[in-house]
Amino acid sequence: MHNFAIFFASIFTGNILLTTYLGMCSFLSVSKELKTSLGLGAAVVFVMATTTPLNWMVYQWLLIPFGLEYLRFIVFIIVIAAFVQLTEMALERYSEGLYQALGIFLPLITVNCAILGASLFMVIREYTLATSFFFGLGSGIGWALAIVAMAGIRQKLKSAKIPPGLEGPGITLVIAGFMAMAFMGFSGMIALT
Repeated sequence: MHNFAIFFASIFTGNILLTTYLGMCSFLSVSKELKTSLGLGAAVVFVMATTTPLNWMVYQWLLIPFGLEYLRFIVFIIVIAAFVQLTEMALERYSEGLYQALGIFLPLITVNCAILGASLFMVIREYTLATSFFFGLGSGIGWALAIVAMAGIRQKLKSAKIPPGLEGPGITLVIAGFMAMAFMGFSGMIALT
């Protein structure tokens, strides 16, 4: 039940994008089109679900035993960048179609602060390896769900009459605030014992 609660909470009530506003830059810039939002969201889910447990292993099995915990920021960024680069090379070699479909999104997620944030939260909250995986997967799904929802809303807004002072980033931030409140409505659905 604990891993399921962490997974569910990281998608909805503790959505890494809507509660801590991590990954906001790519959220605002890429959420203009539904197709690009789906591509970036899928890439973030894959990378976050994989690098969070990878960083847990590096932290628990290398950094702590050698007393190098203070290097976690640098090491986590290196692990994320290396994993994204390896993934990009493997996709280019073995799945040219998927590589072309993702395009710029794979390199873009290297600098997505939500991915680093998930690894840092995993350390701060002292998750186990399994819990780190569920947290990373849930956080990726939550981030993807938020960007896809925003893209759908922004496409509908193209034909809406918006006051001049709210056009562009203004209305996007207002919608993000409403989305954050809506996701917080899921609070209390699962009681942890």
